[in-house]
Amino acid sequence: MIASASADPDCEEARALIAELDAALAAICGDSGSKSFDANDVRGLRAVFLLARDASSGVALGCGALRPLEANVAEVKRMYARPGSGAGFYLLSELERRALAFGYHAIWLETRRVNRRAVAFYERQGDRGIPNYGKYMGREDAICLGKLLVSPGD
Repeated sequence: MIASASADPDCEEARALIAELDAALAAICGDSGSKSFDANDVRGLRAVFLLARDASSGVALGCGALRPLEANVAEVKRMYARPGSGAGFYLLSELERRALAFGYHAIWLETRRVNRRAVAFYERQGDRGIPNYGKYMGREDAICLGKLLVSPGD
């Protein structure tokens, strides 16, 4: 079983997971993507940084964050799950739940087209291609994905 909790993105466990993510992205994309993340963006209102842990051992398995992008849209940042942990699905579900609680109607994210595994993961969770936004506009190597959020019972 997996559990998650808010954490500071500069804590030791978060830094270790982000370093793993940076290395994986650098190997896949040639760029770690670290310049696209500002820890202060996920410390404010309607933002969160989560650590996912194995509920029995307490070992950190993954991380993910939300930051405000537009009034009704949150952006997913630094999403990472250790391979084979099963934490990715759990983290994304929890980020979506939190986004709804913050009052967002949609979540958006960016990854590189070459990162086929990540693109396939998000598509399996219901995310679909959207026009590239912000600094990703005009970048052929980037793919932006989005998902409308639905409250339970809707």
